Amino acid sequence: MIVAALSIMCLPAVVTTGAGGQAVFEDCSVKLGLKSGNGATAWGDWDNDGWVDMCAAGEFWHNEEGKGFKKTAVMGAGLFGDFDNDGFVDYFSWSQWALLRNLKGAGFEKVAVAGDIGECICRGAACGDFNRDGYIDIYAGGYEDWERGITYPDMILLNRQGRLLEKAWSENRYRARGVTCCDFDADGDVDVYVSNYRLQPNLLWRNDGAGRFSDVAASHNGTATWEGFSGGHSIGAAWGDFDNDGFMDLFAGNFAHDDSRGHQPHSFFLKNSGPAKEYIFENKGQCGVHYQESYASPATGDYDNDGDLDLFLTTVYAIASFGKENHPVLFRNDGGWKFSDATVEAGLAQLPPTYQAAWADFDNDGDIDLATGGMLFVNRGGRGSWLRVRLTGDGKNINRSAIGSRVRIAIGEYAVTRQVEAGTGEGNQNEMTLHFGLGECEGQVNLEISWAGGYTQKVNGVQINRLVTVAFDKSQVLKQ
Repeated sequence: MIVAALSIMCLPAVVTTGAGGQAVFEDCSVKLGLKSGNGATAWGDWDNDGWVDMCAAGEFWHNEEGKGFKKTAVMGAGLFGDFDNDGFVDYFSWSQWALLRNLKGAGFEKVAVAGDIGECICRGAACGDFNRDGYIDIYAGGYEDWERGITYPDMILLNRQGRLLEKAWSENRYRARGVTCCDFDADGDVDVYVSNYRLQPNLLWRNDGAGRFSDVAASHNGTATWEGFSGGHSIGAAWGDFDNDGFMDLFAGNFAHDDSRGHQPHSFFLKNSGPAKEYIFENKGQCGVHYQESYASPATGDYDNDGDLDLFLTTVYAIASFGKENHPVLFRNDGGWKFSDATVEAGLAQLPPTYQAAWADFDNDGDIDLATGGMLFVNRGGRGSWLRVRLTGDGKNINRSAIGSRVRIAIGEYAVTRQVEAGTGEGNQNEMTLHFGLGECEGQVNLEISWAGGYTQKVNGVQINRLVTVAFDKSQVLKQ
């Protein structure tokens, strides 16, 4: 939790219900005119009007200034990112293997993907500037055709200065579900975590800075399995600094049958040990995430604005083995690696099975809202200080969307850290504008930005409870 600091008045916040004890979340889908499908969701402001839009189950929905949504197009499930660095986010559809260039908010046109892609089934992808050329690239996971016994390849698609995507690498060792990126070792380049299914180990691809990757999952305790199993049934993972020590931890979600062959690997929290222990992960176990067989796609976000990163975790089935009910769960972070089931009190009980889980402050009111189960749940919590930070790269040193960059706010002995990411869980994407819950802080805070590419920049005296935009300024940064 957030504690007192010399220059900032901060007290711990206990924020679990809204005013009068009412549930935090309200399903406002009908009220907002939103009739989206129950599929992977990505958030991105494609017309730069200041209101984040969404693509849910492949359908584009325009945000009408937080008052409603209007369906505009159908383009397949995918991710937002400014691939050509022109200031407007483009869209990569991993379900259709198509890159769609944004025509400055007026529409989209298809861009070539070079190389032999062939037949492929993909359930998730993630973006990052892998070779540090200032343009975001793509890691797309390859899944399976179970009946035909086919394992499809993972692929890296390199961005050739916004003109096209080119297949640069592929491998079909494992059956990938979710893909998510993070500079977990803080060396200035983006690494990749891949969640693999069918009791196969997960992959942690460490980037050497030039876009060459080596799998360090085993050496860094990141396979998300335990003794007796080579791997788990992983569907999705999510990065986040769960203990506010400034290092990016990982939650790996596992679908797990508990049968006569033994207890298959459950879902784990993996604590990043930092540089003192070479960024090796410590398995913290479930930390209060109670067992359900069919856990699926996780998404992290501070829904109660207390400064601790919370976890939402979906399920595949409504009725799992032995007739047991399974439902998505909201786990509140109580600090000290202790998580509590806040689903009922938050108004999210009895949600349907889904792979959809993505956070965004769509109404710009300072708390994050949740898309899941084909619905949009509006956050009515209304307590806790906050700050929203939008990063923009220069399109030369740093990709315009600033994907792969992190912001840290030091408060007392803690450091609340968030990263700009494109890809979380299985095929979802949270809003790229960063959201910081700050508890009962008053006054101003200082930002320390670790830009993708290894640059650092400090911005001091930032007033809280508002949106701030920080542009990369090479004259003000330090190179790592």
